[in-house]
Amino acid sequence: MNVSVNRETMRRAGFSPYGPSKAALESGTVIWAQDLAGTGVTVNAILPGGATATGMVPDGVSEQVRSSLLEPDVMVKPLLWLASKASDGITGKRVVATRWRDEDTAAAIEDG
Repeated sequence: MNVSVNRETMRRAGFSPYGPSKAALESGTVIWAQDLAGTGVTVNAILPGGATATGMVPDGVSEQVRSSLLEPDVMVKPLLWLASKASDGITGKRVVATRWRDEDTAAAIEDG
């Protein structure tokens, strides 16, 4: 399981080398999923689905912006699902945490 970011962040000015390294990680995710096909090992990327309140947020960010950030715990339910038997066979995908619905896991899954 790899933690990624939205594709816009991968290409955003000022986000080098962070953005390009996440793009490489997502490419690796798809390649590793193909290489490991049939072994029972799955490889997926998980991303929060928006700007998240982490240590990456600069100190000078306004309170208005800071209040709109996702809490990191948005990742917990989809992450636990990916680590469980319930996700067996799901590989080479991106799982977007803000789209997570316990009753409809497919809503959060997109092609890598």
